Amino acid sequence: MNTIAVQDMYLLLSGCILASSWVASLFFLRFWHKTCDRLFALFAVSFALLGVERIVLASYPTPNEAHPAVYLIRLGAFVLI
Repeated sequence: MNTIAVQDMYLLLSGCILASSWVASLFFLRFWHKTCDRLFALFAVSFALLGVERIVLASYPTPNEAHPAVYLIRLGAFVLI
């Protein structure tokens, strides 16, 4: 398979994960607004961070999930939960 096609597919899937993460974040933000439960706010922030992590990961020429910036963003999201 062509390397350009693989990179394009990776960017497309990263964009889908990014959009899904932000939709989930908005979903939890709506529930937080209705209930004022702190857990929903933490989930909203965590999913927003996971979306940002996808932007950072897609910005590298070769995706490397072991890069410290990607790892720290993901760690921060999971610590919030």
